[in-house]
Amino acid sequence: MPGKVAKIGTFSDWVGLFNDWRKDIGIDSREIDAFHFDTLYGAIDTEEIEFGSYKGRRKWENLRQMPTQQMRDALMNMIVYQGDTEFASVEQQRNLLENAPTDWDRRAILRVMIEEMRHGWQMCALLVDHFGYSGKVEAQKMLERRSFENKRLLGAFNVDVDNWMDFFTYTDFVDRDGKFQLQMLKYSAFAPLGRSMSYMLREEAFHMGTGNDGLRRIVAAGVIPAWLIQKYLNKWISSSYDLFGTDHSSSAHWAYVWGVKGRYDEPKNDKTADLDDLNDYNRHLYRDEVAGLIARFNSALKPGEPKLYAPDIKFNREIGRWAGLKFHAQTGEPLDDRAYEEHLLEYMPSAEDKKLLLDIIGSEKKWIVEKEGARDPLETIGEVRKSAINL
Repeated sequence: MPGKVAKIGTFSDWVGLFNDWRKDIGIDSREIDAFHFDTLYGAIDTEEIEFGSYKGRRKWENLRQMPTQQMRDALMNMIVYQGDTEFASVEQQRNLLENAPTDWDRRAILRVMIEEMRHGWQMCALLVDHFGYSGKVEAQKMLERRSFENKRLLGAFNVDVDNWMDFFTYTDFVDRDGKFQLQMLKYSAFAPLGRSMSYMLREEAFHMGTGNDGLRRIVAAGVIPAWLIQKYLNKWISSSYDLFGTDHSSSAHWAYVWGVKGRYDEPKNDKTADLDDLNDYNRHLYRDEVAGLIARFNSALKPGEPKLYAPDIKFNREIGRWAGLKFHAQTGEPLDDRAYEEHLLEYMPSAEDKKLLLDIIGSEKKWIVEKEGARDPLETIGEVRKSAINL
């Protein structure tokens, strides 16, 4: 499909490209075919803009109501980036379907993929329906980029998720960043975007729960050593820190002023927003949540195993004030070049670590605790959307 010249006149045209994309990346399965993709809108908490310079005014239902082209461009850019991550995650995980540890896990990853595709579908519907020719072009380009060709817009979404430790860690922590982003967009002054978030957030909860419970089952099994689990926590959580964006971001500043994207805790936070530090504020809220989740895993560790932890917020950063600087993953202390090279071997997954992990998964049937008493993920997939407004 990449390289084809196609013009989208209607959303139905885009759906044809979406079906081609599914076939092209190799996930055109019977279970996915059975799912009916929809554009879904839910309720928003208030019809009034909740923050920024336009606070108190009625939220905008279409682009004509937005005061400036600069605001419209910023809004479209946010929708493009959000949608790009949704399709990218499916591409990243596409090769795991045939080696799931249990049938429940296979059906769970199918549901995760289906819902991520629906989220991308939702973002492209917004682009096609509201942003004219430019939106149609961006919706098409979203299906032309490929994670496995290193062409997705954010670096973390060009990394292969090629084993089940990756998958569970990714869905627990990268998808948790997704939850934060969706929640911040739910407060948007552009009402169709806010309404889109309601059901995306409900669906995202299953993804995070799948990842968190998968890691709990791995820890409880006690077969994969804690030091190896920690390396995968360091890998994906440090990448997730970057997903909140640069420090002192002018884009985040103006998105807040314009009411387009709020803080994660916006309705409960009565303090004046620090417009110069919005991304880092949300990043620290994320780390606090992650640290609490990891602390729960420690109660299931075997005696004598090292405690798991959330890596320091300065570790392995590629953007922001700590980008390219060298810090200890656990303590955050600065390291010189030589010490840091040795440190990465000890604290980040290496090729040898991956080989060991795959050897354990391949030879130890009880590397993960069986899932017990859970309902079929594909039978319950529609329950979170029962009250959606289908447009």
